[in-house]
Amino acid sequence: MRALTMRRDDDTSMGNDKHLIVVEKGKGTGADGEIAEINQHIRFRPEILDSFDVKGFSPKHYDLMVLCAAIELADRRWKRPAGWRRDLHVTIPATDVETWLRPEVSQSLRSVMNHLTGDSWYFSFVRASNGTQIGSRQLPLIFDQNKTFALAYSEGLDSRAVSALSGSKDEALCIRVAGKRQRRREGDSFFTQIPFKVRGFKAKESSFRSRGFQFAAMTAIVAHLSRITRIVVPESGQGALGPALVPLHNIYVDYRNFPTFFRKMEMFIRAIFEVSLHYEQPRLWSTKGQTLSAYLALPGKEQKHLANTKSCWQSRRIVNAGKRIQCGLCAACLLRRQSMFVAGVVEPPATYVVSDLSTDNLDVALSRIRGEADRDIMIEYGSVGARHLQHLADLAALPDTALRIHASQIAAATAQSFDDTLQKLKMMLMTHAQEWRTFLSAQGEHSFLRGWMEGGRYGRFE
Repeated sequence: MRALTMRRDDDTSMGNDKHLIVVEKGKGTGADGEIAEINQHIRFRPEILDSFDVKGFSPKHYDLMVLCAAIELADRRWKRPAGWRRDLHVTIPATDVETWLRPEVSQSLRSVMNHLTGDSWYFSFVRASNGTQIGSRQLPLIFDQNKTFALAYSEGLDSRAVSALSGSKDEALCIRVAGKRQRRREGDSFFTQIPFKVRGFKAKESSFRSRGFQFAAMTAIVAHLSRITRIVVPESGQGALGPALVPLHNIYVDYRNFPTFFRKMEMFIRAIFEVSLHYEQPRLWSTKGQTLSAYLALPGKEQKHLANTKSCWQSRRIVNAGKRIQCGLCAACLLRRQSMFVAGVVEPPATYVVSDLSTDNLDVALSRIRGEADRDIMIEYGSVGARHLQHLADLAALPDTALRIHASQIAAATAQSFDDTLQKLKMMLMTHAQEWRTFLSAQGEHSFLRGWMEGGRYGRFE
C-alpha cells in the first residue's frame, strides 16, 4: 500500500534520507528502506500493555506508542555525522491514519522533534491492516481515583522530592517511564513501565535525544486516559536549564527539560488528542539542593527516603560489580553529591564507586576501578561533569547582557516578563554557584577536583 506522506517543508527529494519503515507482521517484502517489524523489532509486552486496556484507550494512543518506538529506533540506528544533523524519515502503519495526516498534527510533530534532537525528521503513514483490540474495559481503580496531577517518575532525587512537594500521594499519579521493571522503594507511589521494547538492531548512536519525546508522550497518554491535564516535570533548575545554558562544544543544545520543548510538546498533544495538557516545572528556579531541603521539611520525610534513590547515568560494568551502585563522578552524581551535602544528607561511602573526592591522588580515588580503559572513561566523565557544574556557576558572575538570549527564550516559553525571568535565572545561578563553592571547599584544598577546575584532566594542576 502506498504511504500517505507528510510533505517536506522544502519540497525536496527524500532520496538521501535515512529511512526506517515500520511494518506489521509479515508485510516487509519489497520495502525500500530499513525494516522494523512490529512484534519483532518493536515488541509490545502484553502484561504491561494490559494496564492501558481501559475505556477511553483509542487507536491514537496505540499509534503514538508505535511512533515513540519507531523514533527511538531511527534515532539510535544511524550515527551522527561530525555536523550533528541527520535527515531521518520514518514510515509508520497507523490505525487512525486520518488523524496523523492533519496538518496541525504533522507540523507540530516535526516541530517538536526537530527542536528536541537537532535533526530533520520526516514522517509518512500507511493505513494499518489490524486495529488495536484494547480499550473496552472499565477504568481500573488506579485510573478511577481523583488524581490531580501526573508526574513522570524515575529513581532520581527530583522525582522523589517533587512528587511529594506537588501534592499528597492521593493526588499524584506517578508514572514510571523506565524500560525495565523496578522494585518499589520506600516512599514510592504507583508507577508503570513503557509497554514496548525495541530490539534486534545494533545501536550506533548514543545521544538518544528523542528519549525526551518518549517520556513526555507516554506521560501524556496516561494523563489523558486518567482525565488529568497537569503534568509535573520534576527537574530542578540545574538539570532543566543547565544543559541548554552550558552546552558541550560542537554538540547541539540539549532541550530535553527546557521550557521551549514542553511548549512544543503541548502543541503536539493538543493537535492529536484535542485536549490541553500542561507540563509544569514547579522547581525551575530552585537548585536541586533547595528542592531536597524543601522535601525534608515536609512532615514525615526523612533522609533515608532520599538516600535510596539513584542518580547515576552510567550502566557500564564499573558500576555493576555484584550489585549496581552509582559511579560518584559523572555530572549527575556530582550534582547529586553537591545537593545532598547542601540538604545535610549524609550518604555511606559504599554509595559510590568513586567515594573519596578529597584525595589529591586520583589513583586512590579510582582504586575500585581496575581496568585502565575503564579508568580513562571515568576520568573523562568526571572531568567533563565537574567542569559543567563549574561553568554553570561561572554564569552567575556574567553581566545581564550575556544572559539576555537565555532569559528571552525562557520568558517566552513560560509566559513571564523578561525582567522577572532574568532575575529568577540570576538568583538560581548565584545559588548554584554558592552551593558548588561550598561543596568543593568541603572536599579540601588538595581534592583532585580542584585540579580539574584548573584545567588538569588527571587531577594535577597543569
